[in-house]
Amino acid sequence: MSQHQIEALKLCFTYPDGHKALQGLSFGIGQGESVGIIGSNGAGKSTLLLHLNGVLRATAGEVRVRGVPITAASLSEVRRTVGMVFQDPDDQLFMPTVFDDVAFGPINMSVPTLEVQSLVEAALSRVGVSHLSSRPPYRLSGGEKRAVAIAGVLAMSPSILVMDEPSDGLDPAARRRLINLLKGFDHTKIIATHDLDLVLDVCSRVLVMHHGRLEADGTPNVIFSDSVLLERCHLELPLSRQRQ
Repeated sequence: MSQHQIEALKLCFTYPDGHKALQGLSFGIGQGESVGIIGSNGAGKSTLLLHLNGVLRATAGEVRVRGVPITAASLSEVRRTVGMVFQDPDDQLFMPTVFDDVAFGPINMSVPTLEVQSLVEAALSRVGVSHLSSRPPYRLSGGEKRAVAIAGVLAMSPSILVMDEPSDGLDPAARRRLINLLKGFDHTKIIATHDLDLVLDVCSRVLVMHHGRLEADGTPNVIFSDSVLLERCHLELPLSRQRQ
């Protein structure tokens, strides 16, 4: 069996309009790695993430989770293993209260009622929003919504967290709380983001995408020291590196 938690093998995806969003991506991510996926708009980052728990299915090639290809037969188990936090929390929050939203996943996994209560309380506590349990999600701030969306994923006890632009729209204090939260997780983490300083803070490895291809794979120091690569992929240095 593969030692990788998630593995892409010559992964390709073409949208119905003919746009080739992914063009032969191959990589493996091991247990406990924290990997940032960066690239300019249109590079294919979000499309890639949607393949990692089967929201989209490959045109060619495949994705494997713990050595098992994502297929119709394996999809249920894949989604227990790979928790997806979407870019817009409103895409995940739709129940009357925060508690109901976080409980939705475990209930649909047929978790016993008493265990659901425990899972929800633990997940809300982990992200620091237990006090919001009875609030309607639509009345929350952007940072609060983001935390609740993460709690909803944590309640399903995944071993892999996949996040699309998790710091998008957060004020500086909420962004710092998010970074500290992510640094405290021992999950395998895959984070697509334009926030390159978050990558420096949280990730030990970076995948650079450009026009649907994997352009580079290395440590943040190696990637952000390669000015030719950054220019070719229409990326700039993290703000903290620009001030040095």
